[in-house]
Amino acid sequence: MTARTFFRSVPRGAWLTTGVAAVAAVGLSVWAFGFAIPSQAGATETVTRTATAELRTMEKAVSTTGTVSPAVEDSVSFAVSGTVTAVKVAAGDTVKKGQTLATVDTLQLKADLLQAKADLADAKATLASAEDDDDGTSAATAQVSAAEAAVKVAKASVSDAEDAMDDATLVAPDAGLVTAVDVAVGDKISSGSSGGSSGSSSSGGAGGSSSSGQGAASSSSSSSSSSSSSAAFTIVSTDSWSVDVSIGETDIANVTKGDQVELSTDDGTAYYGTVSEVGLLPSTSSGSAEYPVTIDITGKGTGLFDGVSVDISIVYERRTDVLAVPSMAVTTTDGTSTVTVVASDGTQKKTTVKTGDTADDYTEITSGLSEGDTVLVASFTPSGSGNSTQNSQNGQNGNSQFPGGGDFPSGDFPGGGQGGQSGQGGGFPGGQGGNQ
Repeated sequence: MTARTFFRSVPRGAWLTTGVAAVAAVGLSVWAFGFAIPSQAGATETVTRTATAELRTMEKAVSTTGTVSPAVEDSVSFAVSGTVTAVKVAAGDTVKKGQTLATVDTLQLKADLLQAKADLADAKATLASAEDDDDGTSAATAQVSAAEAAVKVAKASVSDAEDAMDDATLVAPDAGLVTAVDVAVGDKISSGSSGGSSGSSSSGGAGGSSSSGQGAASSSSSSSSSSSSSAAFTIVSTDSWSVDVSIGETDIANVTKGDQVELSTDDGTAYYGTVSEVGLLPSTSSGSAEYPVTIDITGKGTGLFDGVSVDISIVYERRTDVLAVPSMAVTTTDGTSTVTVVASDGTQKKTTVKTGDTADDYTEITSGLSEGDTVLVASFTPSGSGNSTQNSQNGQNGNSQFPGGGDFPSGDFPGGGQGGQSGQGGGFPGGQGGNQ
């Protein structure tokens, strides 16, 4: 059948019905896309973000990073001469503070002590004789004064000899792990033949630890008398840690000994500490002055090890029960700060406030608001034109923007921008706001 024959075979009534249906479809499309859909888009309600004025703890801190090291790194050596008679510990042993490490013979030390006591007795006898012969003349008075001075010197010599006897027993100045032993029985120890102890003390300060029996050492692998600059023992702590950091000249004025410190590792484990030392002399790095600061980590620091990196926050000011609102709720223009208070019925009123410190994206309110007041943080209204939106937002100085590219910490907004987060609500995923 040809097309012409087909069209002639269709009744005129059918063609009329088809034409009417086509016209109706076109009209419906025009109405839907021209009126209905824009009308629905224009009826979309404004989405708002609110927060509650609440009491918070506000902190000010200096942030930096550092590397953990053992709080104790002692190089321990004998302070007296003699032959090593005993070595009580080996590398890998754990020692307590005051535990005996090694001893030297005391034959010469005892002789020195006896001689010092004999010299003291002679000095006392001389003084007694001078006092008996004192006839008041200048010469007699001078003799008495000289005898008194000799007695004082002799007493000091006895005290030194007694200390040397004590130093014949070398003890651990701190608890820790013995990492090196460089002395053996039979070694000849010569006091002053090598440098003294080095490293840091258990108190976290710089410089060497000191204890009875600690000083210079000389050691060898046999009974030869050759001396070495190596320390007799090296002790490192395994349960006390410290961090040495550098603070710029701008922030160092805020850091003082005793400040609390918050630390965290890359895996988020939190530790705490205190500032134990603030250096007085700066060093320069890239043309700027930096001051050394030592931080002692409190407790045993379980999970820490030498060389681990930590993020550090040195808290130099902490105040509790401070009335505050999210900083984005505050608009400051020409020195005057305002917030928009939202009543329980949804009505909004711009209110002038006085502000204080700002910390952690919150601003202190010193007057103009009460605890529990609801304030507007942000609002936006989707428009009826494509994917564009009409929006408004409170913010300091009125410069913040969202959505569509502006920064609004935490949470995702529709339209490509970063969503916001107040003290009470979450983000705006999928176009839904918190605390509407």
